[in-house]
Amino acid sequence: MCCGARGRELCGACRAGLPRLDPPFCRRCSAPTAWPVERCRECSGKRLAFSRARAAVAYEGSTRQLISAWKERGLRRLAAEAAALVAETVDRPDADVIAFVPADAGRRLDRGYHPAEALAGELARIWALPCAPILRRAARGRSRRQRGLSLAERRRNVHGAFAAEPVAGAVLLVDDVYTSGATVDEAAAELRRSGAASVEVVTFARALRGHRAGTTGPVPR
Repeated sequence: MCCGARGRELCGACRAGLPRLDPPFCRRCSAPTAWPVERCRECSGKRLAFSRARAAVAYEGSTRQLISAWKERGLRRLAAEAAALVAETVDRPDADVIAFVPADAGRRLDRGYHPAEALAGELARIWALPCAPILRRAARGRSRRQRGLSLAERRRNVHGAFAAEPVAGAVLLVDDVYTSGATVDEAAAELRRSGAASVEVVTFARALRGHRAGTTGPVPR
């Protein structure tokens, strides 16, 4: 999927070349930084419903090709590859249950499956944690795609988009890509309202905006 060679969907060389997200990064949202910080300029001053968010790889270059094949071309086996990469890069969270960001019903019908749910199931197997469909889409109509929306538009688009079953303890919330954080933050807020003591977010990939915190250049937004 990345190099175009015949054979496996993800060859060893391309797997090794995926841009891993290694420290230093923001301890809250995992944006890359020049040095370890508790809050970076990307998440400072925001009221976030999740305790922290971690991802395995940066959403750029070959990662974009891989995710496009996984999400839009129906290559379901890539969920196991993605989960293995997450488990190699992210420490096993101290959680009681895994939840996942639910798909819009229309998009799930279009694709035939849901990547975030598949990733959550694979991580549940690797980390020996229960996985449950705690979250669902609220009955307020089909939301717009987040792609192409501004940060403010993304937050408005997902406001009130989720409903949750009653839950207790620490919840690990799984999604495929962390872009602005608006979707996982809204989902985490609903989990907290439904009884979760804490919510930690894990995604396969994370979009990077601007330069490393603490350096000159534009502030991440």
